[in-house]
Amino acid sequence: MTHLEILQIAKTAISIEISELESLKQRIDENFLKAVEIINSSKGKLIIVGIGKSAHVGNKIVATLNSTGTPSQFLHASEALHGDLGVIQKTDVVLCISNSGNSPEIVNLLPFLKDYSSALIGMTGNLNSKLAEFSAVILDSSVKKEACPIKLAPTSSTTVQMALGDALAVCLMEMNNFKESDFAKFHPGGSLGKNLTAKVDQFLSSQKPQVSENANIREIIISISSSSHGITVVTEQDQIIGVITDGDLRRMLMSDQDVSKISAKDIMSKNPKSIDKNALAKEAMAILKDKNIGQLIVTENDKYFGIIDIHRLLDEGII
Repeated sequence: MTHLEILQIAKTAISIEISELESLKQRIDENFLKAVEIINSSKGKLIIVGIGKSAHVGNKIVATLNSTGTPSQFLHASEALHGDLGVIQKTDVVLCISNSGNSPEIVNLLPFLKDYSSALIGMTGNLNSKLAEFSAVILDSSVKKEACPIKLAPTSSTTVQMALGDALAVCLMEMNNFKESDFAKFHPGGSLGKNLTAKVDQFLSSQKPQVSENANIREIIISISSSSHGITVVTEQDQIIGVITDGDLRRMLMSDQDVSKISAKDIMSKNPKSIDKNALAKEAMAILKDKNIGQLIVTENDKYFGIIDIHRLLDEGII
């Protein structure tokens, strides 16, 4: 099989799934609205039930819902019949996912899902199935064609199920006015959480080089060399009046100036960029990128507080 043939197979599979998603979009109707309203008005959590590939989809939908403000829990259909039904409370809503709607494990479970919950929502590709019969609301996840070459492996059908789950989550987010700050509460770790919540002072360097405006060349060199940042901050009673980089120092040394008569105020750059220690770290990163600089001065009450380095932020996943 040639490379071109392999690429064409991949493109065909994607085209089939796109076509099925377009068909799904046209089917979104009152039933979807009812499902969203039932979940949104529930006093309990959303229990998602599935088996086989639908179970994997269900777990992903649960993860998305939990991270976007809709408390959810996955219940495996086969485990439910052996004790796990106890997780369902009468205030909970159940969303049962099954492409055929007639899997034996699902069929055996349906009377209990309906009786133990406040409402049963079915997501199925078979509107004449047992799942559809027992459900108060049906989400039609039917597909005309699976993307796999033998048209049997769940491909298009699981894509449609996933898209329906995402649509539910997005609608519920909007209805509950879910914001970035809410999202951050559920993502305190990793780069997502850090970008939404981390403050500048969490990533301060332990080094704080500084000199007075009257410092001589020797003092400037010692200060710059004392840290790994390649800069020193010129201050007067902790008020920032300028900054000197190792580049400024090299340019001065290559000039014809009398080094013995030069002080910090003669070679410093005035009005350097700075940021308050309580600002978001991602705001510091935005300034560093915009100004194409490696370090940023950090302030507290407009006084010199420290330095934040772009490499530290990148290492921590701040983008």
